[in-house]
Amino acid sequence: MNNPSEILKAMKPEKNFFIGIDSDGCAFDTMEIKHKECFCPAFINHFNLQTVSKYAREAWEFVNLYSRTRGTNRFLALIRAMDLLREREEVSGRNQMIPSMQSLIEWVKVESKLGNPALRNVIDSNLDSDLTVVYNWSTDVNRAIEKIVRNVSPFPLVKESLEEIQKLADSIVVSQTPIEALEREWKEHEIAGYVKIIAGQEMGTKTEHLLYAAKGKYDNDKILMIGDAPGDLQAAKNNNALYFPIIPGQEEKSWELFYNEGLPRFFNGSYAGEYEEKLVNDFYAFLPELPKWH
Repeated sequence: MNNPSEILKAMKPEKNFFIGIDSDGCAFDTMEIKHKECFCPAFINHFNLQTVSKYAREAWEFVNLYSRTRGTNRFLALIRAMDLLREREEVSGRNQMIPSMQSLIEWVKVESKLGNPALRNVIDSNLDSDLTVVYNWSTDVNRAIEKIVRNVSPFPLVKESLEEIQKLADSIVVSQTPIEALEREWKEHEIAGYVKIIAGQEMGTKTEHLLYAAKGKYDNDKILMIGDAPGDLQAAKNNNALYFPIIPGQEEKSWELFYNEGLPRFFNGSYAGEYEEKLVNDFYAFLPELPKWH
């Protein structure tokens, strides 16, 4: 199949229920190490932000870890982090030039598969120096992740939850991480066999993953997305599906709640409504929209 998303479209239901599971920060405790040790150093280096490195780091971590944009695609995160830097008084006071990211902004408007392959295709057909910097940053990030991120186990009760999920539901990984990294991590910890497909950024957005794999194939109240970011919740809403949040900083408690209560409720039909609403409200309470310096 030339189009990676066709794999999702071709998926056929084997069970009555469907569950999509995010990976970074949800199944695996990899968000902090990836962003603090891989993404952010490359962000500062490739975009020449050394003079304002303190503020660049604060902006990057707020966008990707500690706000309602947590878990967003790396290219969208890059645009948002630059916007926050550009607005900050301490940065403007140092006469630091912050890239406009205009070429990237135009690209993300027309491309849904926001990954390195699609970006490479654009650069090959129309050489753009700004997009080339973005591409070099992104590939550098991938190399750093491959080198640094290893031996990071899934959160407690993830494997046990996957075992229970498998009994009554079809499941896939729904992520904006490159597929190569996802497959490496899920196979390394011997949990890849519990899911039918590992879908990364090359297969489209999370909304598209759920749309292609589940929408129209399962009843809406039998489709559930598990995630640690508002983007996961939005993907579920866009498909009229249910959502279970893994709360940042409370991941162990969240998986315990899912295993003991959330999953049984999903299977017995008592999940939607008040129960889901309370979980979502608790989730939002942990993630602010604006940074403290704004």
